[in-house]
Amino acid sequence: MSAAPHPAHVAGTLCAAGTEVYEQALREGYVRGADAERAPCLLEFGLLHAAATDPDRLEPVAPAVALHRLLRSSEERIADERRREEQLAELFEPLMRIDGPRTATDPSAVSILTGFAQINQAISDAMAEASVELLAIQPYNGNTAATRLAAALDRDQALLDRGGRIRALYQHTLRHSPAVIARYERLRGDAEARSLDEVTDRLIIVDRTVAFIPASTDRTLALEIRVPAMVDYFATTFDRLWRLATPMHPRAVQQPTLNGVTPRQRAIAALLIEGHTDAVIAERLGLNIRTAREHIAKLAATLGSESRAQLGYLIGRSGILDQGS
Repeated sequence: MSAAPHPAHVAGTLCAAGTEVYEQALREGYVRGADAERAPCLLEFGLLHAAATDPDRLEPVAPAVALHRLLRSSEERIADERRREEQLAELFEPLMRIDGPRTATDPSAVSILTGFAQINQAISDAMAEASVELLAIQPYNGNTAATRLAAALDRDQALLDRGGRIRALYQHTLRHSPAVIARYERLRGDAEARSLDEVTDRLIIVDRTVAFIPASTDRTLALEIRVPAMVDYFATTFDRLWRLATPMHPRAVQQPTLNGVTPRQRAIAALLIEGHTDAVIAERLGLNIRTAREHIAKLAATLGSESRAQLGYLIGRSGILDQGS
């Protein structure tokens, strides 16, 4: 009876057969070609190589070296995907400006807003008509939030005075921001805020009838969306993120430190094993790169790592990501 076909999988994972053969090779120093036939992924991913003196003798690459290679490959794939996203955005941005009979079934369902003044005015107009709720995701963009938050304070308070509610999601880096804290101390009514390590790009949903999202990386373009199915999708996404988030107002909840590893370090560890660079990690978590590197250094010291490649291996062995889930 023939053996079951080897399942296809990406280089960032090992199938059961591959794990077993690789462990055998590490323990014994080699495996024979026949033993490795059930795990061709080991040769494909560069975890085994033929010995110079005996082509049938397959020797393992050291785990730290293999991990470094795979992380670098993962990083290159991520960079390629990001370049593709940017190219698609550049391609479709002018197409979305075309005013033609087939560009939209309802010209008012999706509108492009140009410039901060027009974007803020459209949000203010929607808020002036709101009576139920405001849902907002407010990612960190490297600038002080004080001016933006102050400008939105009056319109938010007007919604609360009409009996509405506010639910806002921030990144953990803004939990102790003086501007954010001062804003919620001044608001009177049903206003709550929670935080996550990572959030999506900026999102504003008013009364679950209209949503605003950025349409350019510098946020000088935005989309005003009144398509019910799309607004429902955004609202459902927000609700799911809200349930995963940590309360920060009106009652703050502190995430626990486990085995000397802080919540921030666990978030960084999750991104490290995905192969992200320090710059990407800082951007995703709303940190400056220096702070991100300080956290990485502390995490390495806690786990006893002497190199970046070894750190990824130790993170996987430590179980800290399982504990934080």
